[in-house]
Amino acid sequence: MVIKRLAYLAAAAALTVSFSASAQEWKPSEPVTIIVPWAAGGSTDTVTRVVAGELSEAFGQNFVILNQPGASGSVGTRAVWEAEHDGMTMAAGAVADLGAYPVFGTLDATLEDWRLYIHVANPGLVSVPADSEWQDFGDLLEALQAEGEPITVSSGGLSSATAISMQTLEKATDINYRQIVYEGGNPAVISTVAGETQFTAQTATEQVDMIRAGRLRPLAVIADQPLELEGFGTVPPVTEWLPEVKSAPNYFGIYIPADAPQEVLDAMDKVWAEKIATSEVIKKHAAERGALFNAAHGDDAVAAATPFLSINAWQQFESGAAPNDPSEFGIPKPE
Repeated sequence: MVIKRLAYLAAAAALTVSFSASAQEWKPSEPVTIIVPWAAGGSTDTVTRVVAGELSEAFGQNFVILNQPGASGSVGTRAVWEAEHDGMTMAAGAVADLGAYPVFGTLDATLEDWRLYIHVANPGLVSVPADSEWQDFGDLLEALQAEGEPITVSSGGLSSATAISMQTLEKATDINYRQIVYEGGNPAVISTVAGETQFTAQTATEQVDMIRAGRLRPLAVIADQPLELEGFGTVPPVTEWLPEVKSAPNYFGIYIPADAPQEVLDAMDKVWAEKIATSEVIKKHAAERGALFNAAHGDDAVAAATPFLSINAWQQFESGAAPNDPSEFGIPKPE
């Protein structure tokens, strides 16, 4: 009897270990799709491709990018939400967008419905064409505060870096501008280079190539600290002209529905902590693109990304651009 009982306990222990190991060793049997809800070439697209390469290496399976822009990012994100929640279809983008979709009424899923895996933060950058008459942000600000024809600014959508940056400036001073919306950050930046719009405030990542090529001239970063751009130099913070401007890091990442199988979430948590958080490839990309590297997941990711989400959601609601009260979705009002 003792021998039989010991054999039973040993078998049970082995079974427990087997289940525990399987929870840590989820291996997708086919390529995993990451939907980028913006056009190719923008800040979300470029960094997600780098991260996808690292995930492919870690899991021994391809993580492929599918660009599906539309409705300020909500079309592609909705496609992920409506797909099977099995971990085989993931979303990419900014947490400020992901959490604000319910405020806009474009997607019912709240931030709590997703498992967050963030990697970099991208600041908004105010830039003009290289031949612009405005030599610094003070010159542009004077033009924005003048009466008459509004100054045109290129934007990647209602919740893009430009939209958020401009609403941040509006809270600090009266400005006269007209936002011209494109299908993503990259075409928005190109429009400013081409002279279709007079300036842009998309992310530094989306602009850095045109800055290094001498096609754009950065005037100010939407932050309270200067931005060091490799191959260019230092860009002053907007607070040099508007000290009352409040900003926070705009975090980007990859997101999985929170009700996906636990073994999927466990495996992603492990890879994120051990592979992504120490990735020299992503660190190098961030440094080259004027981004802040800070990989985190779960509660830590939520804590890091919530300040900017709060700014975005409440600015959109109070400006009338979004119809729903952010507090209804657990988004705190910025202090």
